[in-house]
Amino acid sequence: MTLLPVLTKVAAVNLVVVTASAVALVGTDRLRTTAAEFPDRLREVAVPVGVLAVVLLLNSVVREPVTEVAWLVGINITPLIYGIEGDFVPWLQSMGSPALTTLFSYAYVYGYVYVLVFPLIAYAALEDTRSLRKLAIAYSVNYCLGLVCYVLFVAYGPRNLLGGSVESLLYTHHPEFQFLTSQVNSNTNVFPSLHTSLSATVIGVAYDTRETYPGWFAIATAIGLTIIGATMYLGIHWATDVVAGLVLAAIAVAAGRRFAD
Repeated sequence: MTLLPVLTKVAAVNLVVVTASAVALVGTDRLRTTAAEFPDRLREVAVPVGVLAVVLLLNSVVREPVTEVAWLVGINITPLIYGIEGDFVPWLQSMGSPALTTLFSYAYVYGYVYVLVFPLIAYAALEDTRSLRKLAIAYSVNYCLGLVCYVLFVAYGPRNLLGGSVESLLYTHHPEFQFLTSQVNSNTNVFPSLHTSLSATVIGVAYDTRETYPGWFAIATAIGLTIIGATMYLGIHWATDVVAGLVLAAIAVAAGRRFAD
């Protein structure tokens, strides 16, 4: 199997789920109004959404060079992380099961795409565009600060450092996902966990809109926490990476709230 079939499958599944969520959580009336007012709303969010687009483009371009630069100027903190938490990840995996592995694997891949994409549609459907501006700003801060950390800190994940005691569960049980994750992940870009920071960011912004979208807040929290747990259970990230990701999310959400207006 190659990248294209996997990417097509993930996109198709998320298209169906996002569409169903939009109808169920946003509502057809609000979606129709959004379509009619789309040009005006787009102008209101043009700057933060445009910045996010540029940030994503730059990240895709510099992803590989960043790894090389990190070895020149960064600090290898892998021994420090292992010294702090030791065999926590192997212990976590020891309590696993095939069903739990499947759950976490699908959350890590399918759920992650869903929680990042759906709120963009949900908040675009609101007459007040502040939530969408807040989310776009928070996403941009996550990617920018994450990139800085990847330059400053070199860290191997548990599956790379502790190959004898930590199994790469995502790839051994679902090898097709390796074609997809290899496009965005590097063995040394684990501190902080962007899966954690972006999932926690979505939860934070969903909390702010819990009165408008109570169902979405519950869904975002459930899937987001599952993704955060998956990063460690699958052997991809240390608990230290997760803590750093939560700190990054707090900074990103605070920035979104501060500058959305």
